[in-house]
Amino acid sequence: MNNIRFQYLYRDGSNYKKWGDVVFSNVGDLSAESILQSLRESFSGDGLFIAHQIGIPEVFLAGEYTPNEDDHCFHEFADVEVVSDAPNDASARSISEFIAEVSAESKRGWRAFDPLEKMAGRDR
Repeated sequence: MNNIRFQYLYRDGSNYKKWGDVVFSNVGDLSAESILQSLRESFSGDGLFIAHQIGIPEVFLAGEYTPNEDDHCFHEFADVEVVSDAPNDASARSISEFIAEVSAESKRGWRAFDPLEKMAGRDR
């Protein structure tokens, strides 16, 4: 069975980027094209979303440099691809379950937050 790699990134206000990906099982054997269409319908027009709302790791640049005013809370959808890699989603979801979660969170609304406050809370 072919699995699906969901690729995304964090891009700060100065255009520095950090990439992330999660591999989901594809028990429904969905095509990459149908997955792309479903995800694009749920993400904002520019592909932005809040990573923790859909249960994927945040890939902020913190730790690579001192957080500053260029930091924000949004991640950006990049692509999906069919892969033979083993699934690595921490919640063991299939791509169909992930799409349903993205759709539900999109309808609830992407809840912005200040990542500087969140990072400061981790240091305590």
